Amino acid sequence: MILLLGATGLLGHNVLRLLLERGEAVRALVRPGSTLLPLGLPGEPAGSGLPEPEVVRGSLLDYDTLLAAAAGCGAVVNCAGTTDMRLPRVEDFLPVNRDLPALLCRVLDASGIRTLVHVSTANTVAPGTRERPSDESAPFAAPFDRSPYALSKKAGEDLLLAYAAEHPERRVVIVNPGFMLGAFDAKPSSGTLLLAGWRKPLMAAPRGGKSFLPVRDAATAIGNALQRGGSGRYLLTGESLTLLEFYALQARTCGYRQKLVALPDALVRPAGRLGDWLQRLGVRTMLCTHNTDQLLVEEWYDCSRAERELGLPHTPLATAIRDYFAWRSRAAAGSGCGRCRRGIPRDSG
Repeated sequence: MILLLGATGLLGHNVLRLLLERGEAVRALVRPGSTLLPLGLPGEPAGSGLPEPEVVRGSLLDYDTLLAAAAGCGAVVNCAGTTDMRLPRVEDFLPVNRDLPALLCRVLDASGIRTLVHVSTANTVAPGTRERPSDESAPFAAPFDRSPYALSKKAGEDLLLAYAAEHPERRVVIVNPGFMLGAFDAKPSSGTLLLAGWRKPLMAAPRGGKSFLPVRDAATAIGNALQRGGSGRYLLTGESLTLLEFYALQARTCGYRQKLVALPDALVRPAGRLGDWLQRLGVRTMLCTHNTDQLLVEEWYDCSRAERELGLPHTPLATAIRDYFAWRSRAAAGSGCGRCRRGIPRDSG
């Protein structure tokens, strides 16, 4: 039995499906009021054919709840995280991104579980360059070291790495994924980036970029990490593209034309400062300097360690783009929501 945290999110749901496909028994700890997405694709009358996970409800931040959920489990996979980039303070992120890992260390001690796979972020690793991509040895550096989200994730990593050093009998595998795309993105989370450019005649974006990867590839590496790899960090990254290159790929994949324009830094930076001012007034916005600064850098990473030790695959990014729109189209059709179906590519369902 594997205890899975964060199963209601994009990555967590894909990890859940992958583990069930592999015949693993999974217990998902879900917050009260949250629900798991259906395991099958929308419109499948017989469902997915996958076994149902065991679902228990309770607070992820309560030690007794975590310990009870871990009873009889052989490993823990933690995909839970606070990721809302509108939150202005690092304290807003710490309960789930730092304090939950601390509680999981106590659970490992009390339960005897020997394997923890924890999901962090590539943003705790300094981005390299096209000529010299960075690997797991790179430090935590600008511009991400000013991000409350990245700071909280780094705090969780540091805690787990210290625990692993003191407990060599346990495996604490930390995975650092880049920007993940794919099906079962219900909120949407990363899908917001896809929708922002969908069929717009003119798309403007800052000059920076991200390391994009299909979420299913990340889930595969995480599933493999239950049996492979050692304590430490593993970058799970894919294609490094500028935002303009990404939107050009999306337009080609989905079959529409779009004019792309780079936003000048002289416009992006003042926009970030405007967002800082709005946040000080209590307005929840993603527009702030620590977010806009990240949009002005490219992210080049070397994920060869994860390829060797965790079997990280490399599915073409176009497949993940198609998967996202196909799933969204089916989900909208299944809900009967005509408003949701508008703006979804006809050829992706």
